[in-house]
Amino acid sequence: MESIDPALLLSAYAQGIFPMADGADDPSVHWVEPRLRAILPLDGFHLSRSLKKIIVSDRFRVTTDTAFADMVALCAEPADDRPTTWINPVIRASYDRLFRLGHAHSVECWQDDVLVGGLYGVTLGRAFFGESMVSRVRDASKVALAHLVARLIAGGWKLLDCQFITPHLASLGAIEIRQADYLARLYSVLAGGDGAGAGAGAGAGAAGVSVPSPPFVAGDWGALDALGAEALGAERSTGSPPGYVIAQLLTKTS
Repeated sequence: MESIDPALLLSAYAQGIFPMADGADDPSVHWVEPRLRAILPLDGFHLSRSLKKIIVSDRFRVTTDTAFADMVALCAEPADDRPTTWINPVIRASYDRLFRLGHAHSVECWQDDVLVGGLYGVTLGRAFFGESMVSRVRDASKVALAHLVARLIAGGWKLLDCQFITPHLASLGAIEIRQADYLARLYSVLAGGDGAGAGAGAGAGAAGVSVPSPPFVAGDWGALDALGAEALGAERSTGSPPGYVIAQLLTKTS
């Protein structure tokens, strides 16, 4: 199946660009560079009392990277509030290649062994680019995002890109910034910085700054699992830790 070359795709992300299709049945893709960009500051995740209760109750079994292709397929499915998506076969094949190379990850929420929600995205250095999230059961995507933020915090990530702002994301702490300011943050993170201080006006010179060259310092995707195993007195595993560990991490940083 046709796909975007992984090196080209990662180079695009390093420059603040990402691909989309006009519809799930559209055979072509185009490159997008939004004028305004949504990010979710990792120290600004909004953990409401109700969401914290859901997380701590472990209503969902949360895993990571166990069903990447299924997660992308679920995000691509039409729903009542989303009759079509931008995820076409080229997009699906491209991100599957990135996953096999270790540059894409998924967070899955399960109920009775049924995949009911989650998200997937791309990682480059210590920047994570959220691609899509979905709920087939109430609150599944919120729980997945909470687990993602906790995982990024534990693993040393510095930037969570959400692409476009939505009321749902805003309610969880996402903010909207100019693309120039986003690029300043992104370049700082890829160059080994923390992206801090790249606020209003800081991106004015971003256009004149060269894109940092790889290799980039990478975050540790499995660090959260080690924390969970330590809390349980068990060996490191591939599953997400109990909800109370997630809630503790998010409470400390919010």
